[in-house]
Amino acid sequence: MLLDFHAHLDHFAFKDDLSLVIERAKNVMIVATGINPGTNRFVLELSKKYPNIKAALGMYPIEALQEEANQGEYPIKIEHFNVDEELEFIAKNKNNFVAVGEVGLDFSIVKDKNKEQKDVFEKIIKLAEKLKKPIVVHSRRAEQDVIEMLESSANKKIVLHCFCGNKKLVKRVQDNGWYFSIPTNVARSEQMQYLVETTNINNILTETDCPYLSPFPKTRNEPAFIIESVKKIAEIKKMDAVEVENVIFKNYMDLI
Repeated sequence: MLLDFHAHLDHFAFKDDLSLVIERAKNVMIVATGINPGTNRFVLELSKKYPNIKAALGMYPIEALQEEANQGEYPIKIEHFNVDEELEFIAKNKNNFVAVGEVGLDFSIVKDKNKEQKDVFEKIIKLAEKLKKPIVVHSRRAEQDVIEMLESSANKKIVLHCFCGNKKLVKRVQDNGWYFSIPTNVARSEQMQYLVETTNINNILTETDCPYLSPFPKTRNEPAFIIESVKKIAEIKKMDAVEVENVIFKNYMDLI
């Protein structure tokens, strides 16, 4: 199967045709990503309904999510919640999801909450380590901080989602043996193409981050488009596309 390791199927963009979107991706293993209590429960229900959907339960940097909602970038109902209670919920559901994510740090739009974000992320890192689950990490304008915090963990099942750090930090991730999850905009993004070119194929996963990062300009992204990532990775690695598909799915199975 093809792999979409990071999809926001809860997003408002899919409110009218989610079932059709999933039908178009019936040959794709989709990891539906939670970012707060409401979406965590949503993706758990999706994973029960569709055999090709697995859940990832997470906690997006809280202040950043609030600001993105305020700006209309992620149309979502923001609910106030107790972090420790949600982490307890995630722990209780350990047999019902494949990864802890989307989690991490975001210093791009909220400038005065870095310590608060780090405190929550540290709790999440420890939880993922305790549960022996992969951790899927968001690191916008906080790549070095994320790497330094993750290096203190015994958990080596670490996936950097849509990583935009500099070449030195890319090398550091590669030396740690972690994974990069490559979004479909690899068809157009020089940064993502560089990640593919310099990273061992055995440490690469594919994702859409849908509805964002489409391979096609001004088009809503969806899991069926993951084939575009495979094609581009095959081109860069000078491999057959089917071989790339098989290796990436094996990487996923080894990870979970």
